[in-house]
Amino acid sequence: MFLNNVVKESRLVCHFGMKLPIQIAALRPNTITRYFSSTTDLWKPPTLQNKTMLDKKQVTFTDRSQLKYARRLVVKLGSAVITREDEHGLALGRLASIVEQVAECQNEGRECIMVTSGAVAFGKQKLTQELLMSLSMRETLSPTDHTREDAPTLLEPRAAAAVGQSGLMSLYDAMFGQYGVKIAQVLVTKPDFYNEETRRNLFSTISELISLNIVPIINTNDAVSPPPQIDEPIGGKAGKRGISLKDNDSLAAMLAAEIQSDLLILMSDVDGIYNKPPWEQGARFLHTFTSDLRHTIEYGKKSKVGTGGMDSKVNAATWALDRGVSVVICNGTQEKAIKTILSGRKVGTFFTESSSPNSIPTEIVAENARIGGRVLQTLTPDQRASCVHTLADLLISKQAFILDANSRDLDEAAKSGVAKPLLSRLSLTPAKLKNLAVGLKQIADSSHENVGRVLRRTKLAEGLELKQITVPIGVLLVIFESRPDSLPQVAALAIASGNGLLLKGGKEAANSNKALMELVKEALATVGAENAVSLVSTREEIGDLLSMEQHIDLVIPRGSSELVRSIQEQAQHIPVLGHAEGICHVYIDQHADTQKSLKIVRDAKCDYPAACNAMETLLIHESLMNGDLFHDICNMLKKEGVQIYSGPKLNEILTFGPPAAKSMKHEYGSLECCIEIVKDMNEAIDHIHTFGSGHTEVIITENMDTAQEFQKKVDSACVFHNASSRFADGFRFGLGAEVGISTARIHARGPVGVEGLLTTKWVLNGEDHAAADFSESGFRTWLHEQLPTK
Repeated sequence: MFLNNVVKESRLVCHFGMKLPIQIAALRPNTITRYFSSTTDLWKPPTLQNKTMLDKKQVTFTDRSQLKYARRLVVKLGSAVITREDEHGLALGRLASIVEQVAECQNEGRECIMVTSGAVAFGKQKLTQELLMSLSMRETLSPTDHTREDAPTLLEPRAAAAVGQSGLMSLYDAMFGQYGVKIAQVLVTKPDFYNEETRRNLFSTISELISLNIVPIINTNDAVSPPPQIDEPIGGKAGKRGISLKDNDSLAAMLAAEIQSDLLILMSDVDGIYNKPPWEQGARFLHTFTSDLRHTIEYGKKSKVGTGGMDSKVNAATWALDRGVSVVICNGTQEKAIKTILSGRKVGTFFTESSSPNSIPTEIVAENARIGGRVLQTLTPDQRASCVHTLADLLISKQAFILDANSRDLDEAAKSGVAKPLLSRLSLTPAKLKNLAVGLKQIADSSHENVGRVLRRTKLAEGLELKQITVPIGVLLVIFESRPDSLPQVAALAIASGNGLLLKGGKEAANSNKALMELVKEALATVGAENAVSLVSTREEIGDLLSMEQHIDLVIPRGSSELVRSIQEQAQHIPVLGHAEGICHVYIDQHADTQKSLKIVRDAKCDYPAACNAMETLLIHESLMNGDLFHDICNMLKKEGVQIYSGPKLNEILTFGPPAAKSMKHEYGSLECCIEIVKDMNEAIDHIHTFGSGHTEVIITENMDTAQEFQKKVDSACVFHNASSRFADGFRFGLGAEVGISTARIHARGPVGVEGLLTTKWVLNGEDHAAADFSESGFRTWLHEQLPTK
């Protein structure tokens, strides 16, 4: 009854956002564990089967996305993090940011413990100031005093620690106090861990502080016992479970294991773990560290201000990992590192026991895609075409396998209440697979002269010939939503253009995408390029992928305008090929044919209203308001179930008409559209340039001069005359398929096929040519003679 009554009171917040009562918060951790584990599953995260927030079976997290469930944190701040770069005093701004993050975690209901360095650095700063004042006074009183020679003895580390410890804690107290968080200082020495009584008292004190919602700040008492250097394991019989306390890394690891922490964050002055010292050639950053990598790391020098090197951190991390504590080693100078880690983003090196093929780091998959893409690039055109033909044939021969996987996705989507339009996009049918195969064969048959095509040949001088040839862009990242048919289309375009490819599909099509990827891999195996195309795990955060500029050369989002816009906003250093909006216009000119207008407008709006090439705004010449065309158009749209909105000018002349549009720059993506009137073609063009997105525009007219002028003046990727905007599509353009539609001003525009996935490089062939040969005193002359490309 007591627990049922007080559970309504708020003090701590668990991971579901629910409140823990102050009475429960004050109980010992094992009491809370017994209560929740025996009476309810309240604390169990939905993605973890056995790891409750206080269940101390020490089951480590296997994926970064699970770190948000970590409740008990140990944060270790290294000397290089706390100390300024000039080694004179503390980096107060950086320290304040870390304190803010720890305080936020504590106020969210997590239990935080800090292991900190900095007392020596803080004490040295204070002693140096006192020393300078003392020396100045002595020089004034006795110019012959030579005590300056003995000054370094005053900065002995133990003395500095004694002076700095109180100041450091006062600083922490003031910083945490701003967030209403209480702290407690716990000083330890190595002998404290040898004696069973002091060891038991130490951890009892820490547990009590945690239960009282106080942040313990732990440091070695360097005033009496500097960090030990001998390898004597502590914490288990004969050292089997022990760790040598050589520095704060090992101290933090032992504390994390003893108090059964969920997560240990070791903050250093480097980004994380490399396979060798980061300044050496070939050094590769490890986002994920698994047990099989323990003996493959080459370590560099220790930090110039700390006592522990990277080998110490790895040893401490792996020791804690073996005891059920998840670990991240990160750069403490990075902004908001702690909160970013808890959000699941790829910051630092994440230590996990998982080493299954499904957990291969994405950066490794991307590297493999680049290597596989280079294999594709070296193939003959016939070999690449054969690979695509094989994939097209597999879509037909393994149709039952594909449809079975797709039916599981459809069942799950139906159970979760997915809307009918989304179900339609998700669905695969024999007819869709047949059309897919036709499109893929079209790609294969038209891709023989793509990679390595000579665009320009120039004879620069005798024996010196320059060529500009087409080459793949590199590694593509294509992010698509619910349409699984996008996967083989994009894969075929990548194969034909010799690009490596990472595909990130929507979770609603997980089974379909997995099945289709198996066929892609099977086709690639016929040319020895299995790794050129890979499907990224749905657990990978898009934000992480978009930060991999060293591995990915181009991002192509396919899906809703919200998806595309989000990708464009998140991608900071990788080019994005796509369109944020598909605001397409149809302009009906005064010389338009009525029946053509009705047919084209119906198709442009109603054939597939969710498509990016669907009409969103209909512009009508003002002279047509007096005839039947305007009424026929409106009646047709209403019959098709289209909700009509009026533009400002139309709204002024209609006494009783459709509701006014909230915005003229809006993509409805449904059976809705806006109608506006314009006085002539030039006003229609001005409207398009003002409110359009540069996607696709249409003019309906029987006047060829007007049509040509419209197509010449409209600055959009696609401009059509007497044809529906729905023709803005790679398959309909004869490209076989499209990897996306681009409204960019450079590179590819409109539906992007194989050619849009190529760039160029210059190839120069000479004999013994040198630039100096063409100087005034040289013996060679420029010719710059254009040669045929074939």
